[in-house]
Amino acid sequence: MSARSVPSRWFVRGPSTEHASRLFCFPYSGTGASAFSSWPAALAQVEVCPLQFPGRENRLGEPHYGTYENLVADLVKALRQRLDRPFAFFGHCAGAVVAYETALRLADLGLPTPACLFVSGQAAPHEVPRDRMLDMTDDELRAELAQFVRGRGIEPRPDMIEVGLSVLLGDLAAARAYRRDRPVAVRSPVVVLHWRDDPEVTLDELQSWHQYSDAVDIRIVDGGHHDFTHAPDELRSLLTRWR
Repeated sequence: MSARSVPSRWFVRGPSTEHASRLFCFPYSGTGASAFSSWPAALAQVEVCPLQFPGRENRLGEPHYGTYENLVADLVKALRQRLDRPFAFFGHCAGAVVAYETALRLADLGLPTPACLFVSGQAAPHEVPRDRMLDMTDDELRAELAQFVRGRGIEPRPDMIEVGLSVLLGDLAAARAYRRDRPVAVRSPVVVLHWRDDPEVTLDELQSWHQYSDAVDIRIVDGGHHDFTHAPDELRSLLTRWR
């Protein structure tokens, strides 16, 4: 078996031989690769590669990654085997910060970098952490998780919520510990997505992304904070235009 075909826990799907480009998808706090479960069918023009971070879903038995620095260092090792064709990064909320840091790390190592970095519903890295969940109690976080699960058409069980809470608490601790004192530009164009009905981050709060690339495009798309999971038409168009 060649190095390129060795299975990796970071990917829930094997590599495709039918696509000329890849879209790596970074989940946000408390979630895993399943946040993008509808994307492979919706985005047939590109190979959708949802990333699976340790400590959740099919990697639940593994230790949490601890910090974004640890996460990025380990993720880059796994990504090396799939950088053989043009690719883009998509990150939503905290996942956008991890996607950004991963792009920087690839450049530092002299590896291929994303042809485009899509950041969704997230303030610029030097202005975080600022997620409203960072100050919530455990009971408030349980309520948030239950609401999110119901929004996906599933009635949450208490054990499901407790597992989700454990994952979320680890992710929020990592977000709380993250610091970037000043903007550092990436090589890639950056497309910043603002969801029109998103109460989590305002359009004004996204303007600081202009400091992170020579080519920054801020787009307003219809929907709320979690509507990216459905891959609406407007988002699909943006995610395939970079190829």
